[in-house]
Amino acid sequence: MATETSLAERTAELTRALGQPGGPAVPTLVAWVREGVYDELLSGFGDGMAAGLVVGIGETGTDTVVRRAASATVLGEVVARDSLGSLVASGKVIDWGDRLAAWLMRERDLRGLPSGARALTALAESPHAGAPELAVLLDVIADRVLRQPLDLPGADALAEVALAVLRRACVPFAVVERWIERLGQEATAEAAQLFLRSLYLQVELASDQPADRADVLLTLVDALRATNPPLHS
Repeated sequence: MATETSLAERTAELTRALGQPGGPAVPTLVAWVREGVYDELLSGFGDGMAAGLVVGIGETGTDTVVRRAASATVLGEVVARDSLGSLVASGKVIDWGDRLAAWLMRERDLRGLPSGARALTALAESPHAGAPELAVLLDVIADRVLRQPLDLPGADALAEVALAVLRRACVPFAVVERWIERLGQEATAEAAQLFLRSLYLQVELASDQPADRADVLLTLVDALRATNPPLHS
């Protein structure tokens, strides 16, 4: 990486390799982002990662999910890096968030969800995301949970994003309460049940508790009781 040209060439090479399972591309790019290698190029670099979110989108059981998941992982690191020093414009971070949300809604291969969820957690923790953006993020999570069955890793990962939103204490509790109630109304679906249970455990056990922890837990309990009559009895 002696010159800007060599960095560009190496970055292009690693980006092309993002679809290779177990390769060095992701750990190398993540390390470089964390070390500040891309600080002056972060906006364009993030756009390049965002472009990878649509490669083969809609496919299931193919290797393209590796590229999408890897792109989401690195983009999440870009967002987290910006949070340390506001290195890109606020609108750019929100645009990345929109593209991550669009990817999350369109992704059909569950193997990619945990990586994307970690990126959305970075977005939830970004100072550029205010109450409106965080409320939309909660809605996106609910739409995703209710759209397609999830496995446990996917439900856990999305619950982590929701917990990150709750920790920001920006979204009024009344909005959070309606959001949980919406999930509870359709929690007979296995995915919603998994998500609500995971969120309850994470809120209950997290060391960094959200400000409305007690109210959130009570609302989650009500939703779970209403949709689990045998447990309620």
